[in-house]
Amino acid sequence: MSLELVTAGLKEKVGEDCGLGAVLKFDFGDDGILVLDASQVPNVVSNDDAEAACTMVLSLENFMEMADGKLDGTMAFMSGKLKIQGDMGIAMKLAPILA
Repeated sequence: MSLELVTAGLKEKVGEDCGLGAVLKFDFGDDGILVLDASQVPNVVSNDDAEAACTMVLSLENFMEMADGKLDGTMAFMSGKLKIQGDMGIAMKLAPILA
């Protein structure tokens, strides 16, 4: 799956206001960056790098498995497939949004 499809899918999931209230960045390494700016309404999803309160570093493949419910976020974190930089509380609020 491409970064463009993942970006479009996240825009659809979060809608106008996901309630996160912060800026969250997904760093997919060589596959690119996805930023969810939920500090404003409507929320903005883009592939432009930006400062974020929380950055989740993982592969695009692992992100897709998490979004599909095939990979638990806690297990991904414990096994090193997911690294969290910054405010972990924001990352924990994300699970219900992606479900």
